[in-house]
Amino acid sequence: MRNGTTIAGALAAALLLTAGCTSAGGIGGEARPGGAGTPAERGPVARLAITPADGTTKVPPDTGVAVKVAQGELTGVSVADAKGRHVRGTLAADGTWRPRWPLRPSARYTVSAEATGADGKPVTATATFTTLKPKRVLESGMSPLDGEKVGVGMPVQLLLSRPVTAKADRARIERALELRMSEPVEGAWSWVSEREVQFRPREFWPVGEKVTVVAHLAGLRAGEDVWGTKDRELSFTVGPSHITKVSASTHRAVVRDGGKVVRTIPVSLGKPGDDSYSGVMIAQEKAATTIMDSATVGKPGEYRIRTKWNVRMTYSGTFFHAAPWSTGAQGSRNVSHGCVNASPEDARWFYEFTRRGDVIEVTGTSRKLRFGNGPTPWAKAWEDWLAGSALGKPVSG
Repeated sequence: MRNGTTIAGALAAALLLTAGCTSAGGIGGEARPGGAGTPAERGPVARLAITPADGTTKVPPDTGVAVKVAQGELTGVSVADAKGRHVRGTLAADGTWRPRWPLRPSARYTVSAEATGADGKPVTATATFTTLKPKRVLESGMSPLDGEKVGVGMPVQLLLSRPVTAKADRARIERALELRMSEPVEGAWSWVSEREVQFRPREFWPVGEKVTVVAHLAGLRAGEDVWGTKDRELSFTVGPSHITKVSASTHRAVVRDGGKVVRTIPVSLGKPGDDSYSGVMIAQEKAATTIMDSATVGKPGEYRIRTKWNVRMTYSGTFFHAAPWSTGAQGSRNVSHGCVNASPEDARWFYEFTRRGDVIEVTGTSRKLRFGNGPTPWAKAWEDWLAGSALGKPVSG
């Protein structure tokens, strides 16, 4: 048998009555006479029928391949693309072959089927079909970056070019997301918006974890006449456990590496009316220099200043950064516009120490972190995070 899937002889009778199959395409011819006895004594020759029929076009990529055998036993089915690469799939008892991941759109595939007749002779049949060209395309992006070393709080983000609203479509996407981990841990995908689904482990990632994510989106149905056309893949590793706890009441940031305190930094947080967010955040990005402009938070003209050693904590503009103008208040009073202010020396150290995905937890303020204000998977309890999955269950690599 060539790259096929063997079906036990006991299924032969059931395959004679395969539901949903047609007789179109790929009929195997009779085996040549040979050996002792007449054809009647040797038994009937197997006949094969394959659906989609040979020459069929515009086949949906998620269509199964049905093989019907008459007067014999199906012994194998294989599917290959135009370059001869075999597609992974499984063959059910009813003679339906389904790919492990969707077939690619606008592609040609050849089905090869084998059977053995009651006469003991092998029979083969082939059929070639072409999948449809999508009317509407689903594009995607992923984070972290391929090859990146991240902090223990970093989620996996899958960003989509079109909104996905139906639960069945969301579940189909989740099932197409493959995770491989060097140390399997429990986690879950959760929809944070109509265009984004994220994965986080139940607890922070283990230090040294190696993760590969494959989004099998090519040929995936994501809505009416909407199909993915390209797979995505990335690999990342998890670095040391960097967890910083910032207190608005003590005006200190306590930085730990692997549980050990490595630096205590005097800070100043948001003044009344401009309170900082309390909650578990991550370092989202870093910039050695940036312009802080109050217009971006709806207060044009209040301030516009160049700052250094910036570590972003929220989409809305919360940073841990150098603030030489507030060193007199750092460690004793909260005077910022919502950011975590530190001295230039401390801010530079923190900037160089921190990588994307490191955990930064702020406590003691009157304003709670809003879920979705950046990658904020830790702003939800595990049960609430799991509730955002269309499949409703955790997964492990």
